[in-house]
Amino acid sequence: MRLSVHTDYALRTLMYLAAHDGHQSIATIADQYGISKNHLMKVAQRLVAEGFVDSIRGRSGGLLLNQPAAAINVGHVVRTFEEYGGFVECFDQAGGDCIVTPVCGLRHVLADGIEAFLRHLDGYSVADLIGDRTRFRSVWE
Repeated sequence: MRLSVHTDYALRTLMYLAAHDGHQSIATIADQYGISKNHLMKVAQRLVAEGFVDSIRGRSGGLLLNQPAAAINVGHVVRTFEEYGGFVECFDQAGGDCIVTPVCGLRHVLADGIEAFLRHLDGYSVADLIGDRTRFRSVWE
């Protein structure tokens, strides 16, 4: 299983914001991680829309967490950004074309595995991901 780029960037952005004081520009975050600013802009828009971060407009604007990092649940972030409907064909609401879907146990086994994965992530906050803020920040200094 692999998380989407958007989920990866969302988690990285939240971690960056948690480790740094004040608002941070999308350009700075993208530059620090060496990732696409255009992709990160789309992720940032969704982070704002979903209520994880606030956006400050203008020349000296940027992003900042709208709640403490300890209050942002990693499982919730992943559920928000990931779509599991296409994990395998039979997860699709239309049922897909697989002829064994009505009698196959794969769908339930995979669904249980995904749920266990997400429950595990529910035990962590963004603050847990960065640990010591100063040490985490030192990667860029």
